[in-house]
Amino acid sequence: MKRFNLFAPAVVLRLEGITVFLLALLFYGMRGGNWLLFLLLLFVPDLSMLGYLAGARVGAIIYNLIHAYVLPLALLAFGLIGNNTLLALLALIWLAHIGLDRVLGYGLKYPTFFKDTHLNRV
Repeated sequence: MKRFNLFAPAVVLRLEGITVFLLALLFYGMRGGNWLLFLLLLFVPDLSMLGYLAGARVGAIIYNLIHAYVLPLALLAFGLIGNNTLLALLALIWLAHIGLDRVLGYGLKYPTFFKDTHLNRV
């Protein structure tokens, strides 16, 4: 039987994901976000999978661009600095999506095949 390792990279990345997801929910609620809007937009980043219609390499680039924390964190910063609540809320939805993906084991993609991710093969 395989032992559970709390410090294995996949476990740490899932813990990171649940932390991002829960914090995004918390801050979204604190900012007075509309929960129906949250639910409607939560899976919009998955439209980036359409990039795979142009091939695995292009698909992986587009998917990874949308599913990395960099862009939504930049959007959140612009929203907070510019006192733009809508931008901040959209960024929090986007971050929640990425965090949820990580919890579920969906990682960034390798250009070989859609199911090859940095967390595991899904």
